[in-house]
Amino acid sequence: MPNGDVAVGLAGLRAWSEPIIFDRLLDAYRRRLGTGSNAWTLARLHARAWKAAILGDRDDFDAARWALLAALDEHLLSSADAADADAEIIVELLDIVMARFQRSASTARSYHLALIALAGRLTPHSSAAA
Repeated sequence: MPNGDVAVGLAGLRAWSEPIIFDRLLDAYRRRLGTGSNAWTLARLHARAWKAAILGDRDDFDAARWALLAALDEHLLSSADAADADAEIIVELLDIVMARFQRSASTARSYHLALIALAGRLTPHSSAAA
């Protein structure tokens, strides 16, 4: 059952992905802004959006994403910068899943489906992008 598989994968991601996501976000924003506190601020805001996406909390995700977009604008960055960071994280998480869960096809499938679902959640909807 695909929805059950997605739920299992998301539950697993909730258990171990937060530090990885934050590290990748911090790296992404440091590449754009340097090592100061601005990179930390953006990484924290962006991590909140990821956490809400993994939890499936659309209201918290929308609030976190709007806060992130406002902060990006303040630092002369764009939603494309956030999307690039999101893509890097999806690839990193997929690499971890492929390396760690290669012997368990059902677990790997759950994570893959969860990552596909997350990619869809993180992609701005046309009404939000307008």
